[in-house]
Amino acid sequence: MRVAVTGHMNITEETAVLVREEIARRLAEVPDLVGVSCIARGADSVFAQAVLEAGGRLEVVLPSRNYREAKVKPDHAPVFDELVARASEVRVMDFEEAGREAYEAANEALLGSADRLVAVWDGEGGEAGGTGSVVKLARELGVAVDVVWPEGAARARPR
Repeated sequence: MRVAVTGHMNITEETAVLVREEIARRLAEVPDLVGVSCIARGADSVFAQAVLEAGGRLEVVLPSRNYREAKVKPDHAPVFDELVARASEVRVMDFEEAGREAYEAANEALLGSADRLVAVWDGEGGEAGGTGSVVKLARELGVAVDVVWPEGAARARPR
């Protein structure tokens, strides 16, 4: 079963723990698990780690050729690099630069092959390329959506 992820990048450290536990619980019951993720900071990486811990295969979709250099912050780079190294497949969208078009194409690629979508989502926002818009698109495409937002979950405040 192919399970994709979308979710907030700015979840708190405490929320990451709660989300990881909930995702691990849900993935434990999935046969022949293939997780599909863009492995961005936050929900995407937490999901990817849970997939690997559950013994599933990880497929990575990167929005652009410059994504690692342009968008991955130094404090997230070690996790990002480890997940890329452990992925069974890495697909890079045909965009040189990361941006709205590249993100939307990556989201469409995620959903195009997914049986289910795990959405780490507080229910807010619907901007293009964001979590809410991916949930909306998944529902339009008939992809089952599992919203994960455990009791006590929160997004980090901008610095």
